[in-house]
Amino acid sequence: MMRGMNPEFLDFLSSHRARVESLEIESSDAWWQANIAASPEADARAATAQKALSRLYADPHAFARLKKVETGSLAPDEKRQHALLVNTFTGNQMEDAVIEEMVDTERRVESTYNRFRPPLRGEPTGDNAIRDILRDSEDSVLRRDAWEASKQVGVEVEKDVLRLVRLRNTEARRLGYANYYQMALSLQELDQEELFALLAEVAAQTDPHYKAFKGRLDADLAARFGILPADLCPWHYSDPFFQEAPTGEVPLDRFFAGKNLEMLTGRFFTAIGLEVGDILGRSDLYERPHKCQHAFCVHVGRYDDVRVLCNCTDSERWMGTMLHEFGHAVYDKYLGDDLPFFLREAAHTLTTEAIAMLMGRLSRNAAWLSRYAEVDVEEAAAVEASAGAEQSAQLLVFARWCLVMTHFERALYEDPSQDLNRLWWEIVQRFQHLTPPEGRDAPDWAAKLHTALAPVYYQNYLLGEMFASQLLEQLRTSVLPAGSGDDGLVSSPLVGTYLTEKVFAKGARLPWNELIAEATGEPLSPRHFVRHLRS
Repeated sequence: MMRGMNPEFLDFLSSHRARVESLEIESSDAWWQANIAASPEADARAATAQKALSRLYADPHAFARLKKVETGSLAPDEKRQHALLVNTFTGNQMEDAVIEEMVDTERRVESTYNRFRPPLRGEPTGDNAIRDILRDSEDSVLRRDAWEASKQVGVEVEKDVLRLVRLRNTEARRLGYANYYQMALSLQELDQEELFALLAEVAAQTDPHYKAFKGRLDADLAARFGILPADLCPWHYSDPFFQEAPTGEVPLDRFFAGKNLEMLTGRFFTAIGLEVGDILGRSDLYERPHKCQHAFCVHVGRYDDVRVLCNCTDSERWMGTMLHEFGHAVYDKYLGDDLPFFLREAAHTLTTEAIAMLMGRLSRNAAWLSRYAEVDVEEAAAVEASAGAEQSAQLLVFARWCLVMTHFERALYEDPSQDLNRLWWEIVQRFQHLTPPEGRDAPDWAAKLHTALAPVYYQNYLLGEMFASQLLEQLRTSVLPAGSGDDGLVSSPLVGTYLTEKVFAKGARLPWNELIAEATGEPLSPRHFVRHLRS
């Protein structure tokens, strides 16, 4: 038999696509609608669609048929589709009652997050306003009130989050895994021992730089608030989880005041050869009540319908977020036309995060600021120094935050009955060097949406940052003309051509590690990432 001509598997692919394609579209669109305007009706539609898709992949007869396929006779594309489908079916092998409970709980938690507005001194307050206080206010009491208000959502969802953790663990153990964390990594084609060895390497290589940075920052903050460095509390930092670096010596927000972030996004991506006008037209980009306060990109179906959700204000933070999310969007838009249906997705979550992070970094890139934010020539030198330092600080701070999330999640799924409130602050103190508030015993870990609704995801952000640095190095040394500098990086169509040909068009045709080696000439390594955060 010719390779790739296994009639049994080709028939499975055809029949499965006929069943799944419309369900995928309905599930993604219903989830989108529930996030842009949370309501009981939208939540019910999203739950119904998610259950239908989960039930399809829970079908034990279809799974048994898939596993019987002799893969030795399959061509590479068919073999890759088989591997991905086996992983998806495996993760959904649940009884119908479990699907009902899990989806209903997830929808209830997501609706709570979407509707929640921190009760600051009796007034519902949006995330953007909380962040403004933590960035700008000199009033330590107000800062503490804002920080504590932002954590209150953790109290509201804690019981349901733990219910989800236990449900996931039960199902993972039934399938032969030690816990859900181990299963989720395996189905993402990540090895837990290798991952944590890599994380340990990142922790060791960033430790001296982080200690030096944090020492300087704490001295500055202590002087700002008129206290000793030892008396600094989590609310003295610039965001609720200290996952972002504070603004540098040259405040970048003023460069975006009154600017149209949609227009800047469109101009940039057009310049590098990636059109996003159609995606902007389908997106929902500004805050309002009952809307998800975060940001994401969703591919509705596997073809032309790509959408972005943001809550933009004219600030550097939201400019960076727009570039990040539209990085995801161009990956989805420029998937290769020749890809089979089940390979029309990113090679891995970490690879699409890498593109998003590569783009998101540019809001602090001096060449990008000069070309698109129209920074005055006289300020260019100051912007160059400040923006570069701020970008390095951001990579460093975010790396340490990722270490918090990955280590906490692993421990959470290993033993959800332990004192998680205490564990959270032990891990925060270990990696971020933040002092826990005296006497605090609250589920602050549950205030982070990813813990409940994007489980075992955060390692992909850090791995994505590493891949982004490798891509950046490849662009600078092998793709762009010598001497073009970062101006070429932010304006040359060669960037879009390289990313499309080497990453986007490949879809999920290659495993993530093979894609990275092929695109950059080397395996994934923290080497370039650590060098960039030292810059």
